[in-house]
Amino acid sequence: MKIYFTTSILGGILLGLISYSFYYAEGMSYFSSDPKACVNCHIMKPQYDSWQKGSHHAFATCVQCHLPSKTISKWVAKAENGFLHSKAFTFQNFHEPIFIRKKNREVLIDNCLQCHNGFVEGMNHAEQSDCLHCHNSVGHGESLGLGKYNSTKRGSF
Repeated sequence: MKIYFTTSILGGILLGLISYSFYYAEGMSYFSSDPKACVNCHIMKPQYDSWQKGSHHAFATCVQCHLPSKTISKWVAKAENGFLHSKAFTFQNFHEPIFIRKKNREVLIDNCLQCHNGFVEGMNHAEQSDCLHCHNSVGHGESLGLGKYNSTKRGSF
């Protein structure tokens, strides 16, 4: 009987810590498509500010560019990114300036091609396979959020 009581107390404490962390991190906002959710973490403020000044501000949100468009893939990516971001910000073990991971970069490029398909369909695959090679500042105005990949350093991560 004593083990059940102790387990219940420890479980309650753990559930309380998880619930408070979710509340404190404004966890429910991440279920939306609102770009303001991306600034819950102060480190994303420069990316949000530059997106507001960028050419895509009136046409695309963070979710439309940075997550897959298919529902299940989108929620899996959202969960994976959320976990990785939470872990990195909690333990303060992230690269500064932040940069896009290879997997997420591929999603971003796929989304570029989906939206701009009519424009790029006449190009050969080699020319259109890396939109960021020439257009790395389009979504954010300045070269923010692309870290190692900017107009002076060509190549992949």
